[in-house]
Amino acid sequence: MKIEREKIDFDVLFVGGGPASLAGAIKLMQIARKKNMNLEVALIEKGTEIGSHALSGAVLNPVALRELVPDFLEKQCPIEGTVTEDEFYFLTPKRQYRIPIIPRYMHNKGFFIISLSKFTRWLGNIAEDLGINIFPGFAGKEVLYAKDHKTITGVRTGDKGLGKDGKPKSNFEPGIDLLAKVTVFGEGARGNLIQDIAQKLNLFSGKMPQVFETGIKEVIQLPEDNYFTPGRGNEIHTFGYPLGSNPPGGGFIYEIKDNKVALGFLAGLCYEDARLDIYDEFIKFKQHPFVAGILKDGKVLEQGARTVSTGGYFTIPELAVDGGVFVGGSTAMQNTPGLKGIHLSMKSGMLAAEAIINAFEKNNFTRETLSDYHDLFEKSWAKKEIFEVRNFSQALSKKGLIKFIHLGAQYVTKGRGMYDNMPIEQDYKTLKPEKYRDDNIRTIPEKKRLDGVLYVDKLTGVYLSKTMHREDQPSHIIIHDRDLCVTECFKTYRCPCTRFCPGDVYEIETDQNTSLRRLKLNPSNCLHCKTCDIKDPYRNITWTCPEGGEGPGYTVL
Repeated sequence: MKIEREKIDFDVLFVGGGPASLAGAIKLMQIARKKNMNLEVALIEKGTEIGSHALSGAVLNPVALRELVPDFLEKQCPIEGTVTEDEFYFLTPKRQYRIPIIPRYMHNKGFFIISLSKFTRWLGNIAEDLGINIFPGFAGKEVLYAKDHKTITGVRTGDKGLGKDGKPKSNFEPGIDLLAKVTVFGEGARGNLIQDIAQKLNLFSGKMPQVFETGIKEVIQLPEDNYFTPGRGNEIHTFGYPLGSNPPGGGFIYEIKDNKVALGFLAGLCYEDARLDIYDEFIKFKQHPFVAGILKDGKVLEQGARTVSTGGYFTIPELAVDGGVFVGGSTAMQNTPGLKGIHLSMKSGMLAAEAIINAFEKNNFTRETLSDYHDLFEKSWAKKEIFEVRNFSQALSKKGLIKFIHLGAQYVTKGRGMYDNMPIEQDYKTLKPEKYRDDNIRTIPEKKRLDGVLYVDKLTGVYLSKTMHREDQPSHIIIHDRDLCVTECFKTYRCPCTRFCPGDVYEIETDQNTSLRRLKLNPSNCLHCKTCDIKDPYRNITWTCPEGGEGPGYTVL
């Protein structure tokens, strides 16, 4: 069946409604107005509204915000608090030890604590006031190319109203071809479209592979009489228990308005233990005596999960191609040891906007002209910040004493360390075969301690994320060989997808009569974190966007 698709032309199209795209679109229109340029600009977002898929820690270094919106306070930027003091702790199974010297990367005093979902909605309103066409509920599903097969001409949005068999239903709506002279890809970590472009145009040729952490975050309501009394710091970071020193990871607790806290836990996906369940580690972190004392009598209001690209400077892909540029989390714009990336994502979008304006002035949208973005980045404070921590994830993936030797050397030399451009292994390659003995099972939280209020299970977490997917649509999670899952993967790793997914998307069912196993998928539970696409040891899972408007419904994360 031939589908007739509507075509809409724009000058610039932004894909993704995160801080990189929104800051880029705002900056673009600001410069265009100053230069009396009339540009038609659009932004699409796969979530049902701007902010519904936005999740981050989040401590915001306001440097990019001040450049973009100098009067942000007068414009009522949704700030949850200002960091008054940093607290940094090493956790053992039963105790905590405050670290007296805090690494310079983590000096956050004076920075803002925000909700990224609220912050991006605020940026979205500013963008709309500038005349930017914002289309939430539209997922970019396919990159469009010119006849030369290398010049990007836009994006096709996903079809809506397909049945489980992939055939159109009575309410079928075909996707739209959104065409643009320049397309800006700001999809966040592990973006689908940038992965496709990378295979076609070798964006990562000569680069270190991108590596990731998975973060789980909650907003928790506390009683009025709680830990965060006057005189205490309102920003806490931890490392150590429950992960120890391998794999890397840690937790954070930030005070926010109205006696609430933002609590999160991150685990590096370079881990080797196939038994590790990231969500169980998160619960262990919450139940540590120190953390549990802070959270006492609390109630989880909202939960979510997301991956973060943490590889740093040497994993940044080519930033421009013919007709397209790449910004934000998908390009590893992250200060990994500082646990901050929003300001860097915003700055990348703003620098891309400057290069795009230059391209319009020259009426030339080739890679050669758009590569001004790369040159601007190399001269910016964003590059300087990322470059100083360029080998951090590589050092963090080491084991034992050598890890700390590398980290210490990097701290003293401002990033270089023992040697520069340290190699790093892709996350899917790091799992060790599972011996799986009953006497060697990693401890998990006691079920009785998951009270459904402060300590909730995965499915309750999915409910609290407000995740919604239409059940009768094709699965957006593609398993290329299901037999491999229940034979080779089960035998070697005991199906790690059933543990690394924070939403219980993957289950292995065993027939009691025949002992045959099958993989059961629950794509409606998907939090869009993309851990499965990254960590699966056989590259047998591909995450794609479901229908636009589906997925999490974050409001305060």
